[in-house]
Amino acid sequence: MPLRRQEKNAVSDLLRKGRLKSARKDVILFTSSAKDDKRILKQIVDINKAHIVMLIENGIISKNDGGKILQALAGLEKKVKLRPEHEDAHVAIEEEVIKAAGEEIGGNLNLAKSRNDQVATAIRMKLRQEILEIAESIINLQEALLRKAEENIETVIPGYTHLQPAQPITFAHYLLAQFDALQRDLERLQEAYSRVNLCPMGAGALASTSFPIKRERVADLLGFSGVLENSLDAVSTRDFLLEALAILSIMAVDVTRIAEDLIVWSTMEFGIVELPDELAFTSSIMPQKKNPDVLEVIRARMAQLIGDFVASATLLKALPTGYNLDFQEATPKLWSAAETAQRCLKMLSEVLLNVKVHSPLKFRSELSFLAATELANMLVREHNVPFRTAHSIIGAVVKHLLEEGKSLRDLKPEMLADVSRKLSRSPLVIDEEDLMRIVDLSRCVESYTVRGCPSKKEAKRMLRERWNLLTNSRRWIREKEDKLKSAEKTLNKEAAALVGKPSRKP
Repeated sequence: MPLRRQEKNAVSDLLRKGRLKSARKDVILFTSSAKDDKRILKQIVDINKAHIVMLIENGIISKNDGGKILQALAGLEKKVKLRPEHEDAHVAIEEEVIKAAGEEIGGNLNLAKSRNDQVATAIRMKLRQEILEIAESIINLQEALLRKAEENIETVIPGYTHLQPAQPITFAHYLLAQFDALQRDLERLQEAYSRVNLCPMGAGALASTSFPIKRERVADLLGFSGVLENSLDAVSTRDFLLEALAILSIMAVDVTRIAEDLIVWSTMEFGIVELPDELAFTSSIMPQKKNPDVLEVIRARMAQLIGDFVASATLLKALPTGYNLDFQEATPKLWSAAETAQRCLKMLSEVLLNVKVHSPLKFRSELSFLAATELANMLVREHNVPFRTAHSIIGAVVKHLLEEGKSLRDLKPEMLADVSRKLSRSPLVIDEEDLMRIVDLSRCVESYTVRGCPSKKEAKRMLRERWNLLTNSRRWIREKEDKLKSAEKTLNKEAAALVGKPSRKP
């Protein structure tokens, strides 16, 4: 069915005056990225400013013409209205500049550059900000972990393998483990930032330009640490986008594990943590319920992060080298993942700061079996029993106690002597006081002396070092933010200085 004339005229024809007839409105709407380009509108305007400043400095356009273009660009990100019929934000901005400065002058806005290098640069600029904001959210979560750890250095809880009670640890030790996993995520983001912070501008569509531009000048004005050198690579690659999504996917695995632990531990069966009322929900029918809905939503949304990475990798796989419009379908997944990550990290911080921690060891006698390994170690250390033999003896003791419905606290020297007689050459004679000393799980934790163990001494040492890490991480963010602010200030100053200056022909 043919389009009505008014629909066809509503479509931007800025790029179609020569090679192509007017596009159908439904086709423009189908392919347009205008809606998603709102996120990078300011970055696109800043790129155009920096590009024009560089063109003026290198005598490629006159100061008078460049000044008029810069005047048209001033504050344009707040004025321009992205319409659905625009192909993208680049076209919308160019239209506005031409309206303000006329085509004879404004028509040179895109001289010596392309949408290809421009959009790649804008995404990198926006992603730099997102990385810093996500890093801040990770650091805030790490701070919550440390604060809660300081409150629970002596809170003994079961450590699990295969979700079976294994050995005693402290809640502080658990939280420090999660801090360290997040620290690696943070370091991955810091490393990725250095690769994101390279400027594609000057690459043009793919082969750069015959005009004598200075790529380094534009990169500097936009706060980049350098240029992405090869012009074809600069516009073809979206590996920086995939890298950011991959890091968020790894982080999602770490965050999901914390959420899952807290969900499981908040059940009556485990009873290790209790969620605050303001962060929990109840059932519509069962009045006793206290449901961990917030944690379940975090767990679910972490799956979305992984999905965004998989979808983007699949989308970009096997594309030919060069710019392809497929790229614009991956970018919204990056922004979605970044927003989801920040919201979930913030909410998890709130949960951790407000969660109540209980030690179930006081009312669950069966958890005394957590001392079994240390009991075997004692046989090796104090009675010269080979470890594998000691392992068998204590295993048989545990089996016997369980069959009788007893715990390790019920172990008597006579039972140990009887079992050991059957598995070794002679019975082991151990004082009951020594047995009870080993079965005391708090003492058991403090008997650990290896670096990184859950003892109080090691916990305090690790806490001191992690607080220092946190300080250094915050300093890294401030340094990067200061550099970006400084670059933006310089760009605006350079642009303002060129507005309205008289012309000299280049």
